[in-house]
Amino acid sequence: MKVRDSGMPESAYWESLFNVPLMLREMRIDAEIKDVVEVGCGYGTFTVPAATLVHGRVHAYDIEPEMVRITLDRAAGAGVSNVNASVRDLIVEGADVEADSIGYVMLFNILHHDNPLEILSEALRVLHPGGLVGCVHWNHDPTTPRGPTMDIRPKPEQVRVWMISAGFRVEGGMIDLPPYHYGWIGVK
Repeated sequence: MKVRDSGMPESAYWESLFNVPLMLREMRIDAEIKDVVEVGCGYGTFTVPAATLVHGRVHAYDIEPEMVRITLDRAAGAGVSNVNASVRDLIVEGADVEADSIGYVMLFNILHHDNPLEILSEALRVLHPGGLVGCVHWNHDPTTPRGPTMDIRPKPEQVRVWMISAGFRVEGGMIDLPPYHYGWIGVK
């Protein structure tokens, strides 16, 4: 599942584009959550901070071996032991967790995939009833300093429609995640 336009910039620059504590708080990642699946962990930007908040494991996946290595190194360096990161194509193989077993799925900056419903369907499969999916993406604004090209960058309403089409109940309205993102919460 190589996502379109998924090249990663240098890590320090990438990290400067997010207010991670705000994003995790607004996306409801906290101690109430047990186990998490993260699709496309990249540098572990959200992986490691999320792992410090939840009371279970964070199963982080990326198609790029270097991103998985960086995420695992980052977790070890932070003394975080509840991260399980692995190289995996979730479209072809699915997540290596049981159906109905996960409390939260993080889909952060990943839904510009050719077929986002495949990703959302796998999220639905692994979530337990009442589990949450957090969908975050770059604002649909060409002035953002990064993000996929506008022709493949999903508009907020499109993400909401995809979530509903995949079987989620969208909870609340769109969440503003400054400086460059928005999010939605869905419930299985």
